Amino acid sequence: MTVISNPIGPGTAAGAGSNDLLEPSATRLRELLDAQRHAFLSRDRLSLSERRDRIDRLLLLLTENADAFGEALNADFGHRPGTVSKLSDIIGELGDIQLTRARLGAWMRPHTPMRGSRLFGVGGKIEQVPLGVVGIIGPWNFPLGLVVEPAAAALAGGNNVMIKFSEVTSRTAALFVEKVAEYFDPTEVVTVTGGSAVGAAFSNLPFDHLFFTGSPKVGALVAEAAGRNLVPVTLELGGKNPVVVDPGADITRAAERIIAGRLMNGGQVCLCPELVFVPENTTAKFIEVALRQAQAIATADGGHVSVVNNANFDRLVDIIDDARAGGATVHEALPGEQPDPTARRIPPVIVTDFDDGMRISEEEIFGPILMVRSYRSIDEVIEYVGQRHSPLAAYWFGPKGAAFHAFTQRVRYGGMTVNDVALHAGIPLLPFGGVGHSGSGAYHGKRGFETFTHTRVTVTSNLPISMGAFVTPPLGRLTGTLIDKILARSAKTARRRLRSSSAV
Repeated sequence: MTVISNPIGPGTAAGAGSNDLLEPSATRLRELLDAQRHAFLSRDRLSLSERRDRIDRLLLLLTENADAFGEALNADFGHRPGTVSKLSDIIGELGDIQLTRARLGAWMRPHTPMRGSRLFGVGGKIEQVPLGVVGIIGPWNFPLGLVVEPAAAALAGGNNVMIKFSEVTSRTAALFVEKVAEYFDPTEVVTVTGGSAVGAAFSNLPFDHLFFTGSPKVGALVAEAAGRNLVPVTLELGGKNPVVVDPGADITRAAERIIAGRLMNGGQVCLCPELVFVPENTTAKFIEVALRQAQAIATADGGHVSVVNNANFDRLVDIIDDARAGGATVHEALPGEQPDPTARRIPPVIVTDFDDGMRISEEEIFGPILMVRSYRSIDEVIEYVGQRHSPLAAYWFGPKGAAFHAFTQRVRYGGMTVNDVALHAGIPLLPFGGVGHSGSGAYHGKRGFETFTHTRVTVTSNLPISMGAFVTPPLGRLTGTLIDKILARSAKTARRRLRSSSAV
């Protein structure tokens, strides 16, 4: 194992003693931030090789401890096979991190878009410069991967990083805090964990950028706290992701892929399909196939991942009971099998005949429950989805004809995969993010680098007259005449364009 020494030493203002990072006070958090900011301001910008060194250490932290992280996540969830965790929380992030490392040199390189203007005495340069100290608040569903991926982008940007790890997955949190202290000096990267008080204090720190992944409810509180310090925020949230099954879709293939997507991580994924719109004449077939596939998943190799804790288990059971009591139909993949509070396992169900007054219609489910609604025309779907909060993802199964065009033109959502689930979020070259209630900002690939850097412009003038003198009275009659001619010409051009467009 590669071990990075800590020259400052634990217990000092900038030290990384793991005990005081598990439930740090607001004062301690501020000390850690101040130490990182001092380190950032005390040196020139990090070179390409220095940034790649930090990224490589992050890669080693993940890969050299993959088995230990898999075991910790399995213990935290109760049932989450190590192979699942290593695939979702480590392998799933490696592509983006490796792409960032490989292309970082090109992204860092300043460019001069005004080369021809040098002949007239003006030169311009655009460069991406580090922001400073970046804060990252991670979720519990993919607690490792969803802090490591934005952290890699922030390090690529030349920043120092503070991470607030989810306390819900406490064993993984303690291990990650320990390993970060081994691979990084605390003035480079430091991780803390703790409950709501730590989260609130962390959100109130005057970072140079704050990145949050989690629920819209908590995201609103984070954004409010950051706003008091005018800290820019990237929010990666969630929502009730809709799926439209086109009449021309292969109904068997669609049902199998959608239910498999719903049961990813036990349904505890912000990208999981949640509400499926199926043509009226194929709804029964869709439910039949989806239940059969859900049964196969739930009974194979220990079944789907357990619910993360008792609070979420009780919430999901209440959602099902509320729907059933309200008159909804609950289709069971494992008929007669009841939720197991000891193992925190809930047999997959499909719910139909729900209405807007039920909890299932109001909350993001985050569990092994799929909602299915019949439709006759795409306009019904567009009206239903369009009147609600914009989801993080939307999915379409079938041909991309007129109905697809209408849906994509009139409905807001973060991103889409056609004929599959969540693929758009797994391609490093593509930006990933929500819109409206499902988030703001994006990352992955180059967009991640741009999120954690500032686009700074420098202009050099060799003009014979200064800009200030040009616009400061007395301007003279000739200048006034020139201004009037420019305005008149612009107005004439605009009128001509309007007449031309009206004639078409």
